[in-house]
Parts: sequence; structure tokens; C-alpha cells
Amino acid sequence: MLETAVLYEWLTFGVRWLHVITAIAWIGSSFYFIALDLGLRRQGPLPEGVSGEEWQVHGGGFYHIQKYNVAPPNLPEHLTWFKWEAYSTWLSGFVLLVLIYYVSADLYLIDPGVLDLATPLAIALSVASLAFGWLVYDALCKSRVADSDTGLMLALFALIVVMAFAYSMVFSGRAAFLHLGAFTATIMSANVFLCIIPNQKIVVADLKAGRSPDPRLGKTAKQRSTHNNYLTLPVLFLMLSMHNPLAFQAEYAWVIAALVFLTGVSIRHFFNTMHAGKGHPWWTWGVTAALFAAIIWLSVQGRPDGEAQALPLSPQQARLAAAPEFEAVHDLVQQHCAMCHATRPFWPNMASAPKGVVLETAAQTAAHARQIYLHAGRTDAMPPARFALMEPAERALIVRWYHGAWARQGD
Repeated sequence: MLETAVLYEWLTFGVRWLHVITAIAWIGSSFYFIALDLGLRRQGPLPEGVSGEEWQVHGGGFYHIQKYNVAPPNLPEHLTWFKWEAYSTWLSGFVLLVLIYYVSADLYLIDPGVLDLATPLAIALSVASLAFGWLVYDALCKSRVADSDTGLMLALFALIVVMAFAYSMVFSGRAAFLHLGAFTATIMSANVFLCIIPNQKIVVADLKAGRSPDPRLGKTAKQRSTHNNYLTLPVLFLMLSMHNPLAFQAEYAWVIAALVFLTGVSIRHFFNTMHAGKGHPWWTWGVTAALFAAIIWLSVQGRPDGEAQALPLSPQQARLAAAPEFEAVHDLVQQHCAMCHATRPFWPNMASAPKGVVLETAAQTAAHARQIYLHAGRTDAMPPARFALMEPAERALIVRWYHGAWARQGD
């Protein structure tokens, strides 16, 4: 019978895979339609209500696409809706947030060195912050600030910077970056669920009833869709940063996050300008490179050189540390793992511990017990055999320790 740790690992992997698949589908359709909209041309006579058209070739076929400013006079029987990609991406992402950051809040969500929160409070703050983001953003979009597209984007950027700082003051570095990505993704998904699709449904209902649709509905939906377009690349960076502790563990991580959003804007500006047929603003890549250089510089400013912090153990971690073979396992970790998983890694080309996992103290070994068990006990994924060979008997010791500590709970 498979134990809980293995099943849990596969569950999180499966949900992560689903999240990536749905995100690819959503991002792909979003980028395509923005590029299509910007590339529309008015050449020759067009049907009434058509604002532009475009001919495209793909997969050996030619496609003729026309866009109506509001809607066609007669609604076609077949109408394809693009919404489930966005919904599935957010839902799978939230499930992943629960599985990793809520279930293992003591390990991933809470950092006593930042703010020693009780687990229920930390989870409540997490959920509340996501709802707060949408409410503030939606209020901005419905205020007089929205009269200026540039002004609204600046207000949104200010909101993101404030949240980046707030998250860094509440959660662990890794969780702060992840939550800023989830905060932004929630705004994007809610744009689809609460604005873009409802507006389109009103237009469809008006057409079926013989009424003229309100053109402001389409304009509002287009504005929200454009925001999503510019926010996509920073969200991807924040999600991928989980593999780069230099970003999320930096002293000025919140500033790094803010600069990441600016790089996303500069990159999207290049492609959007190109798709609109307005040239190739190559200067945007210079701006992006300068911003990225600033991110690299900030990642090593104020880095701590002290000893590893002694973290308090949760009851579950204390159980693992009290197991009879824990001391021998900790010695193995120090012998085979701590040269990389250290505050200052031994290897010259490794600037920080992989995924931010430091294994210098007994408390840290207990805190990362499941990862050690799965990566160095159940499998031989770690440590790399070329540099630190771990014998089968040593891996078996890790398995006995982990199973023995949880024997009473049947894990």
C-alpha cells in the first residue's frame, strides 16, 4: 500500500501539471486575440459594423477574420466562448496553493523570522488578500481614474507594489512571491469571470431580443483584456521564481517583484507595437535588459552572512526529530547534502541553496523531512551521484527513520 507521502507528492504534481496545461491554453488564446486585434486592417469595403479584417495562414490553410465593433446584425448559431481556460487556470492554481502553502503552512507559508503567525490566521490573510486585490482593482476600474488608460495602469502598478511590500512583511519570501502572482492572477481571472464574459452575455442577450447592444460593454471588456495581456509575463516570472531563491529570498525582494512587472510591460509593449504595425521599438529590449540587471544587483544586496537561523519545530517536526535514528540521518544530511543546501553553498557556481532549502541544523532537517525522504530515501534523485555518492544502506536508513517516526499514524 502506498504511503501518504508518495500519494501527496503525486497529487501535487498532478495538480501542478493541470495548472500548467490550463495556463498555456489561457495565455495562448489571450496572446493570440490581442495580436489579432492589433493587427486588424481596413482595406477596401467592409460589411457594416466591421472595424477591420485580417488574413492569416497556418497549418496549410488560409483564414479570413473580421471583427465587429459591437456585434453582427444577426448572431450566428455557433459561437465559441473563451472562458474555461481562465477559470481552470485559477481553480487549479488555488488547489495547488491549498495543497502546498496551506497544508504545509509551517514550512512554506509562515516564516517566524518575518512574522510568527498562527496557521489559521496566515491562511485567512492569504485568502482575504486575494479578494482584497480584486475589490480594489475593480473599484479603480469603475472610478474616474479609468478615464485615462495610462493613469489606470499606473494606479494598478502602485497597488501591486504596495502588495509586494505587504506580502514581504507577512509571509516567507517564497510565499510572498507566490502570493503576489496569485494576487495578480486572481485579478486576471476575475476580469474574465466578472466582467468580460458577463458583458459579452449581455450583448448576446440584447441581439437575441432585437435591442442594440451598448458599445461601452465591449470597450470595458477590451480594457480588462488589455490589462490581462500586460500582467501575464510578470505572473509567469513570479511562479517560476520558486526555483530561484536569489529572487524571493533577497532583502529587497519586493523591489525585485516591482521591477519584474515593469519588464513585463516593456516586453509586451514591443510585441503589441509590432502586431499593430507601428514598427519595432527595439529600445524596449534595452530597458528590459537594464531592469533585469537591476534585479540581479538587488538580489545580492544585504544578503545575510550569519549562521543558519534556528527555527522552532512544529509538533509533527518535533516527532521526526525525536525518532531514534534522527541523529544518524542528520549526520547523513550534513555529509551529503549540506554542501549545497547551505546559507553559503560550497560550490562556486551556486549562489544560493537549491529552491531555498537550507539543511544546516537539526531543525531544518526535521522541517524538510518529507523532501529528504522522497528525494534521497525513496529515490536517488539527491544528492547527485557524481559529487556525493550515497550508499543504498544510507538511503534505507532515511526510509526507516521516516516510516518509524510516523508509524503510529500509519504513514
